[in-house]
Amino acid sequence: MNLTVKGKRALVCGSTQGIGKATAEVLAASGAGIVLFARDEEKLKATAASLPAADGLSHDYLVADFNNPGEVQEVLSGYLKNNPAIDLLINNSGGPPGGPANEADPEEFRIAFERHVISSQVITKLVIPGMRENNFGRIINIISTSVKAPIPGLGVSNTIRGAVANWSKTLSVELGPFGITVNNVLPGATMTGRLQSIIDRNAEKKGVTSDEISEQMMKEIPAGRFAAPEEVAYAVVYLCSEEAAYINGINLPVDGGRLPSL
Repeated sequence: MNLTVKGKRALVCGSTQGIGKATAEVLAASGAGIVLFARDEEKLKATAASLPAADGLSHDYLVADFNNPGEVQEVLSGYLKNNPAIDLLINNSGGPPGGPANEADPEEFRIAFERHVISSQVITKLVIPGMRENNFGRIINIISTSVKAPIPGLGVSNTIRGAVANWSKTLSVELGPFGITVNNVLPGATMTGRLQSIIDRNAEKKGVTSDEISEQMMKEIPAGRFAAPEEVAYAVVYLCSEEAAYINGINLPVDGGRLPSL
């Protein structure tokens, strides 16, 4: 089956590293034009230059800090005034720092809420008019398996990711009549810089090596290994395709079978 994303315009957030970058690469290889959105302009330039381009399509990038929703709105609204509508939106941003919820400062929750909920709302609201006009749209939120089973030691993240999941489900009901689907992809342990930092922090806490922590974590995964970022990206691209038109409002775990719940 050839998934139909060719010729679509995709806005991929947090797209200079990890799952976001892998998603931009797989979408571009599948024939979509990419608009990268992140805060590090040098990394954005390098990523944009490395993406394959289908005939007649080009790739752009936007620079903004998702901790500043006002900046996000100004940058994206300016871009949309003079460029084609966005067909595919991938909401994605780096997770909050680890630690127990009961020890977190309230400011940590506010910062995470601004980054993951408010900025996603700003971005989504701006692209919806173009999707409605075309009677087609795909909104994919890359969240975490914590929306189904909270992850120990990630108190702020568990809380905010749950808010994003419920926001997404609400949107799926509101936007479904306009040919727009809204779904969540829930990555499990994926070999990114964030996972490595969590492993290293746990190793330091327990006085063991990072390799020992990795081995312990992989024993809890039926697949017996961590995911590659591309494996999560393939799930995202499927949900972006025209073939996935009847899938709306779901949480799709990509976790090697680790989640204990359905």
